[in-house]
Amino acid sequence: MSPTLTLPTAEGGLERYTLRDPRDWTVPSAPARTRIAYAAAHVVADPLADNTPGAPAAIDWDATMAFRRHLWKCGLRVADAMDTSQRNMGLDWAATRELIRRSATEARSFGNVETWLACGAGTDHLKSPPDFSKEPNGGALDGIIAAYLEQIAVIEDSGARVILMASRHLAALARGPDDYHRVYGALLRQVSRPVILHWLGDMFDPALRGYWGSRNVAEATDSFLSLIRDHASHIDGVKVSLLDREHEIRLRRRLPKRVHLYTGDDFNYPDLIHGDAEGHSDALLGIFDPIASAASVALAALDAGDTAAYAAAFEPTLPLARWLFAAPTYHYKTGIVFLAWLTGHQDAFVMVNGAQSARSVLHLTEAFRRADAADLFPDPFLAAARMRAFLATAGIAA
Repeated sequence: MSPTLTLPTAEGGLERYTLRDPRDWTVPSAPARTRIAYAAAHVVADPLADNTPGAPAAIDWDATMAFRRHLWKCGLRVADAMDTSQRNMGLDWAATRELIRRSATEARSFGNVETWLACGAGTDHLKSPPDFSKEPNGGALDGIIAAYLEQIAVIEDSGARVILMASRHLAALARGPDDYHRVYGALLRQVSRPVILHWLGDMFDPALRGYWGSRNVAEATDSFLSLIRDHASHIDGVKVSLLDREHEIRLRRRLPKRVHLYTGDDFNYPDLIHGDAEGHSDALLGIFDPIASAASVALAALDAGDTAAYAAAFEPTLPLARWLFAAPTYHYKTGIVFLAWLTGHQDAFVMVNGAQSARSVLHLTEAFRRADAADLFPDPFLAAARMRAFLATAGIAA
């Protein structure tokens, strides 16, 4: 019999809640054949370290690497050192560099590093804002290029694929599309292997508003596509995180052949990955972090042409995803780490930069309900015990 506990409600009351019996997610022994699927992975903070806002990130490396092994065993590739890992929100460059090194070492036990691991390169180790005040804009852009190249070198040396993340510094300095083309063109001409470009919408990071040179999405898309066409041989794919299903489909249909569209749409991923007669999206998703087992089963069903089983695995996860990524979307990491704690992938609900406080008790309680409805708790008794401990800190006797 599954455990029962008391949960707070949105109306200010309390209710008794009984968890579902656990589902046996028998994950496939091999990765999906017909789709490329990356899970953007979180980092596990050291609970005994000072991970308060502004402090250097202190990581529990054993738990962080164990979680990546869990994702690989589910047949998913890992996208590391990205926004899910709290880039620009607490994970500093020193910790990021070590994360890339350690993840690449772990990936080698699963096969070719570039196959199993892609890592984000950005400019977040620069001063913010960079001190380019005495230089013309061209000199400032050269500083951005040099910063990107420093991080690209670390990733390429590790053997992982490079993901060119959006740069807050470039967004602040660029005067239009030409400045983006200058920076990205210089980078793409120097990478040793094809990379993934990342278009991160301002719902994930308000500092990136107007990326690619315009706040008009249609104009920004034209600029983005022009860059891709000019450098298609150096681009493996594009990861688009705009939470706009129709825009993604239109963009996907305009991409050059052999350039993948990796959906970053955590609201509409089942439909976009399934695709239509004109094509499909591959995946690079933060929501795959907490739903790895369900995602693995869904993708295997799609390989087998079993669309009913695909939907049965994926559709129950959508209410959870839409809740975790609700505005302010950039705080979605808190819910993801909370679920990793409830499912036993880490021993404490703590985050670098103190980000465990970024969502309310009611928000995380609803995440608990929706994760249970999606059969994501392998041990309901552990999930219930940890939920009771969490609610006790809010004065709720669960």
